Amino acid sequence: MPAVKVRDKYFVPFLSEEIIQQKVKELAAQISFDYLNKRPLFIAILNGSFMFAADLFKSFTGDAEISFIKLASYKGTKSTGHVITSIGLDNDITDRDIIIIEDIIDTGKTLHNFLPQVFNQQPASVKIAVLLHKPPATVYPVDIGYCCFSIPDKFVVGYGLDYDGLGRNLKEIYQLQPG
Repeated sequence: MPAVKVRDKYFVPFLSEEIIQQKVKELAAQISFDYLNKRPLFIAILNGSFMFAADLFKSFTGDAEISFIKLASYKGTKSTGHVITSIGLDNDITDRDIIIIEDIIDTGKTLHNFLPQVFNQQPASVKIAVLLHKPPATVYPVDIGYCCFSIPDKFVVGYGLDYDGLGRNLKEIYQLQPG
């Protein structure tokens, strides 16, 4: 995988498409086992999780539903510190088993602000499935039920993750080139 340029920055290969797909399938198998004879509602957080959500949902082997919510806290390569809800959850989640799908957890602020809204609706259970987690950047700890990759505190693009709206369509994940 060669380096790629997104806007004004260069990104170097970090995770290949093959490695990502293998981990997503393993995660889906574990979730399928854990939710055997249940019908969970997957809630994917847009925009970043759409590729991960699609692949995870396709690999889930039981009965399930999926819905989407749009939350945002990034501008450029930095978190703004403010979480914006631009598309809300319109499903009744009372007594439902919920799996929240997130592309990346770094500071944890997005989920820290969103989870109380979820718990207020009294679901039967709530688990978080995340593609990438940045433990060194976590300020607001959240209980992650399922995680594909723990990564260093580096800015990444690809497989749904973007830099100012671009780079989401890359099949691999790239990290910002140092320097």
